[in-house]
Amino acid sequence: QVQLVESGGGLVQAGGSLRLSCAASGSIVSINVMGWFRQAPGKQRELVATVTGGGTTNYAPSVKGRFTISRDNAKSTVYLLMNSLKPEDTAVYYCNADIYTSTAYLHSWGQGTQVTVSS
Repeated sequence: QVQLVESGGGLVQAGGSLRLSCAASGSIVSINVMGWFRQAPGKQRELVATVTGGGTTNYAPSVKGRFTISRDNAKSTVYLLMNSLKPEDTAVYYCNADIYTSTAYLHSWGQGTQVTVSS
């Protein structure tokens, strides 16, 4: 059993910044890729950014240059620093991680955290 818990969402004005955190806990042996996805009202969930255990990152074109993903492997935590936020960044942000336990390989999701950017 593993759990991903997100924090850091909220309301911010356009041009502002927020930092999201997501901590994994449970019977974890190791974690492969960790990432962030988002889902705006009426839209499909989309990839925001991912980071491998070795630190290789990947970003959606819409956030490249504004968002930075990072992770602390010792804490099983992934972060998303969001700068120069735009109203179109408004969405529920979900943490995702590919986790090895002693008995399974799990593609796990957090519960989501709301980010609202006002114009």
